[in-house]
Amino acid sequence: MKDIAKKVKEASQELRTAGSEKRIAVLKTLAEKLKSNLCLILEENEKDLRAAKEQNLSAALTDRLVLNESRVEAMAKGILEVAAQEEVLGKIIEEKTRADGLKIQKELIPLGVVAMIFESRPNVVIDSASIAIKSGNAVILKGGKEASHSNKVLTQLVQESLKEQGLSVHCVEQIEARDEVSEVLKLNEYIDVVIPRGGEKLINYVYENATMPVIAHFKGLCHIYVHEDADLEKALPIILNAKVQRPGVCNAMECLLLSTKLPDEFKKKVITELMGHKVELRVSDDLKNFHQGLKLATETDYATEYLDLILSIKTVQNVEEAIEHINQYGSHHTESILAKNPEVIKKFQQGIDCSCLMVNASTRFNDGGELGLGAELGISTSKFHAYGPMGVKELTTARYLVTGSGHIRQ
Repeated sequence: MKDIAKKVKEASQELRTAGSEKRIAVLKTLAEKLKSNLCLILEENEKDLRAAKEQNLSAALTDRLVLNESRVEAMAKGILEVAAQEEVLGKIIEEKTRADGLKIQKELIPLGVVAMIFESRPNVVIDSASIAIKSGNAVILKGGKEASHSNKVLTQLVQESLKEQGLSVHCVEQIEARDEVSEVLKLNEYIDVVIPRGGEKLINYVYENATMPVIAHFKGLCHIYVHEDADLEKALPIILNAKVQRPGVCNAMECLLLSTKLPDEFKKKVITELMGHKVELRVSDDLKNFHQGLKLATETDYATEYLDLILSIKTVQNVEEAIEHINQYGSHHTESILAKNPEVIKKFQQGIDCSCLMVNASTRFNDGGELGLGAELGISTSKFHAYGPMGVKELTTARYLVTGSGHIRQ
C-alpha cells in the first residue's frame, strides 16, 4: 500500500504541472470511452447486481448500484460539464500591493493526493476521478465490495484515458481489499486528505484512525418542514419528490414536519399519497388515527436515515419547534422549509445549521450536478475544508504569492 501511495504522490506532481488543455483532453477522452464501452460497463455492473440479489440487498440500496444507459450517459455528460468549467488552478483570488511596492496575491492550488473511501455507488469513481483530474489532484479510490466489478472497469477506463494523453495511470488508483483501508489511513506522508462517503460506521472508523485531515460526507437525515401558510398545492409534489423519487440517496427526505395548524384534510392527503407510493409511515401520536396501519414513531425513528421507502412524520407547533427538532436529529446535510412568510423563512434559515438549505424546493436538489458543479465527490457535512457538494474548486486550497523587487524586511 505504501508503494502505491508513493506512486500516486509522484503522479500528483505530474498532474499538477500538466496544462489545462491536457487535463481537459483526458476528461473528453474518458467521456467518449464511457459511451463506446457501454456494453462492457453494463456487463460488469450486472455481476454486482446479481450478487446484490443473492445478498438480499433492499431495493433502495440496489438502486444505488444500478448502471444503465441513461446513468452512463449522465456520467459522460457530467464529465464534459466538469471539463468545460473555468480553470481554477493558478487562479488569483485576492491581490494587493503594499505602499512599498511588495505585491501580495492568493493563488488556488491542488490539495495534492485525495483518498476517497466510499460505499455502493459506482458513479463515484467517475465523478471523483473527473473532479480530481480537472483540479490537478491525484486520487486513491476505495469503493465497497458490493460494486467491485463496476468500480474496476470504470477505473480501468479512467487509467486508459490518462495513458492516452501521456499522463501517469497512477494519477487515479483503486484499491480493493478491506484491510487496505487501515493502511491508507496511516500514510499521511503521501496522502493529503481522506474523504469518507458512506454510513455512520465507516465515517467513525475513518475519523478514529486517520492520520491526515478528514472531510466527512456523512449520512443525510434530511427534513422538510411545512409551515401553516405553505402553498399546499405545491407542497405535496415537493414532499413526494423528496421521498419517493430515489429513496436510497443521501438527499432524500427522512422526516416530514407538519405544522399543527395545517388543515386535517391536507395531513390526510399527504399520508394517503405517501402510502399510495408504498411508503411505510411512522407518525407522531396525533396522526395515528388518520389512516389504518400507521406505526407510532420512536426516538430511534427520528434519528434514523432509512435510505428506503420509510418515513417519519411529526407535527410541530411552530417554526421554533421545527428548528429544535432538526437541530436535535439532523445531520447537517439538507433541510427544507415550505412557507410564504419571509420572517418565518428567515428564522428557519438562521436557526438551522446544514450544508444546503432549501426554501420551497425538494431536498433532492442538494447535488453537485443540480447546483452547477457538473459532478461532485459527495456532500460534505464537515465545515473544514468544505461544506456541501464538493466540486472542482472545493479540491483546491489557496497559497500566498509574494513578489518583490529586492525587498527586505526592516
